[in-house]
Amino acid sequence: MLREILAITGKPGLFRIVSHGSKTLIVEDLKSKKRFPAHARDKVVSLGDISMYTDEGDKPLGEILDLVYAHNDGKVVDVKGLVKDGKLREEFEVVLPDFDKDRVYDNDIKKLFTWYNILVEDGMTKFTVEEETEEATEETEA
Repeated sequence: MLREILAITGKPGLFRIVSHGSKTLIVEDLKSKKRFPAHARDKVVSLGDISMYTDEGDKPLGEILDLVYAHNDGKVVDVKGLVKDGKLREEFEVVLPDFDKDRVYDNDIKKLFTWYNILVEDGMTKFTVEEETEEATEETEA
């Protein structure tokens, strides 16, 4: 599910892959629904490939987003309020207590909560279901 959602460096928001051509991807902004090409020179990262540092290793972004969703009962996070009150890290520590406090910065947490809000507003409720289904299918085939 998160594999088709992209972050593009230099462009705010998140994007869904619509189509692809040679050296370009056609993407759609999740908020405005406007489509445009992302060229080979753009740094494009799939959310399915992102993870965060924890004390035990790396944790996939999808699992963290599921934890945020469960903690907030599917409601959006007041990112601006948390930043203003200086409680960004405290809120994230409730969600993921074993995150690496030295290598995860406030900007990373802010971006995670912002992405979570965009995804929830777009109607997503599960962030790891598809990956687990694919793994189960691969195991069945083997």
